[in-house]
Amino acid sequence: MKILRNAGAGEGRFVDVTVQDGRIANITAHLPDSLVPGDTAVVDLQGWLLMPAMAEPHAHLDKALTAEMVPNPAGDLMGAIDAWVAAAAAGQITEAGITERAIKAMDLLLVHGVTAVRTHVNVMDSIGASAVRAVRAAATEFADVLDVQIVALCGSPMTGPEGAGTRAALAEALEVGVDLVGGCPHLDPDGVGLINVALDAATEAGIGVDLHVDEMLDPAVLTLRDFAKEVIDRGFDNLVAASHCVTLGMQTPEVQAEVSALVAEANMAVFPLPQTNLFLQGRDNPTATPRGLTAVSALQDAGALVAAGADNVQDPFNLVGRSDPLETAALMVMAGHQLPNDAYDMVSNNVRQAMGLEAVALEVGSLADLVAIDAPSIRGAIADAPMARRVFRQGTLVASADQQVSVNR
Repeated sequence: MKILRNAGAGEGRFVDVTVQDGRIANITAHLPDSLVPGDTAVVDLQGWLLMPAMAEPHAHLDKALTAEMVPNPAGDLMGAIDAWVAAAAAGQITEAGITERAIKAMDLLLVHGVTAVRTHVNVMDSIGASAVRAVRAAATEFADVLDVQIVALCGSPMTGPEGAGTRAALAEALEVGVDLVGGCPHLDPDGVGLINVALDAATEAGIGVDLHVDEMLDPAVLTLRDFAKEVIDRGFDNLVAASHCVTLGMQTPEVQAEVSALVAEANMAVFPLPQTNLFLQGRDNPTATPRGLTAVSALQDAGALVAAGADNVQDPFNLVGRSDPLETAALMVMAGHQLPNDAYDMVSNNVRQAMGLEAVALEVGSLADLVAIDAPSIRGAIADAPMARRVFRQGTLVASADQQVSVNR
């Protein structure tokens, strides 16, 4: 048993949180030291705000932290793809290197307050499942502190005779072990065919599907509608998600409402990814530049689950990024017009729900995956993103960071 002492509970309240067997056993008013049993492990949170731990629904751990090694002078999506392909062809992307960088990337996520992450990992003819093996090796280092889900991100084409090598690589990845099947229907010559290949493979393996969907600004492209209809028609009931969904934001309100209703009926989670889409999208639109986000409000109004992620971090697809979901939450406030508490849900419990994980809360009985931040409120935490944090996995302190500020006037 341990006590997280003097935790901020919002609105000027401070509490002591007792944790036993990984769950919150009791929450009481902050007690004087004399009333704490002497044999109890105590962590003094100094009044820091205690909140549900955060989660990352869409990472690319096989690419993370390669911005210096794989430059993208063009700055756009095809420039990033071409840069990555060239680097791989030159032998710069090794299995050992991916493992090493993925470990660093997961360290960064953990210290920022993330206890669950879903990562897409390249699977294609030229590399087979080598990147999956590399990221899975990294994930074993975090077995007790971080829930890691791996998506087999299949290259295009995935359909027809030309996609045979990719489908063979997917079969290899399924043997190595992945949690979901992924791909990019909007980049395949047969988008609906790719959706069916992915759903067939996932159904046979008993796992979920998470596709990169409509990551472009062309309103004529809307494979999200096809994806939702296929899920509904099949009665597919494993985890299912659509990431990006940029072109939904380019539709009329009527189309947004129609497609959002299908997404909700399909029990499909949608992940807007503001950092990378703000960086990559809209470069050819100098006037009224679109933000590259999906139709967040329409999806919410339809009852669809919307969670937000960072996507790429410091690689050719996104040159910056802090591996901090508070950065994502801030962008959902500013670019996605969400209120701060809702934006925080989008990077914490909404993600956990989309990943099929138990929700967490500051209440008795909850799993004690928590983060304490030196901030007065959720709004303040999102605004300042202080690096004074304590991260708890089932009540055990697994990461900490302290921030010192000095101003001489």
